Amino acid sequence: MEGTRTELQMIKMSEIQSQEVAWLWYPFIPYGKLTIVQGDPGDGKTTLVLNIAAKLSKGEGIDSEMKLTEPLAVIYQSAEDGLADTVKPRLEAAGANCENISVIDESIKSLSMIDERLEEAVIRTKAKLLILDPIQAYLGGGMDMNRANEARDMTKKLAALAEKYQCAIVLVGHMNKAAGNKAAYRGMGSIDFFAVARSVMLVGRVEGEANIRAVVQIKNNLAAFGHPKAFELSEDGFRWLGDYEITADEVLGGIAPKANKLEQAKRLLREIAETNNAMQSNEIFNLAEEQGISRRTLENAKKELGIKAKRINNSWYWELDKIKSE
Repeated sequence: MEGTRTELQMIKMSEIQSQEVAWLWYPFIPYGKLTIVQGDPGDGKTTLVLNIAAKLSKGEGIDSEMKLTEPLAVIYQSAEDGLADTVKPRLEAAGANCENISVIDESIKSLSMIDERLEEAVIRTKAKLLILDPIQAYLGGGMDMNRANEARDMTKKLAALAEKYQCAIVLVGHMNKAAGNKAAYRGMGSIDFFAVARSVMLVGRVEGEANIRAVVQIKNNLAAFGHPKAFELSEDGFRWLGDYEITADEVLGGIAPKANKLEQAKRLLREIAETNNAMQSNEIFNLAEEQGISRRTLENAKKELGIKAKRINNSWYWELDKIKSE
């Protein structure tokens, strides 16, 4: 049985007007495209996007790469947290102007990624950022995000919406449990979600730093990869730390970042220097080993701090009284 015939229509590239990509947050969140923020449950994905939304609602950026001239309208859909007891208090704690943050009412009918109300809401609010948190909650009845054809249809429609109104759309997604797999394949559901998104960020814990969460870009089709970032979660709330030395593999594998180990080694040497002008090198190596710091990392820290070694009798000592200040 023949399918319905579709009339051939051709577009010459000469007829297309070139345009530059505009950025909400360079090079992490482009306007007019889909961005995914993914990570394990409880690792800070929602906290990050909420604080971004709060900043934008006041016309501020989370860092200097968010260049705003006025407050932006934001649509934030959360299926996992209560609006009154969780979402709004967290926005208020982040200093948001809640007048500029809207939610589509789902009390009568649940929202899906292909729901026409998304476009209506973007038109009505003139939103420049639409957040769906999490992806899994907005599939719609009967849709399976693990099936490539269904996932592709959903994401293509969302992408078309983003492009039509030059609205940045951010999808927040949980990771699956396939430990050790590449970050692209640990995103929940079909790889097509990852494929259609122009930018994908991984949010995860930093081994050895209980309150710090890393933000690592693992896909970028529009610019060079952004430098990894980090933020801190504590009793005082959210604090943006900015550039951070860590890789996606270190986040996924629960491995302490090498750069962090170097800072830890330098901190150890400074602490020893507070009570010792010199110490036998073997003793220092033993103290470092207790903290999981390798001999090589310790040697690098010694070099950066300008520490000299001196042989006394048959033992080597590190002279700690002239450590470089930073």
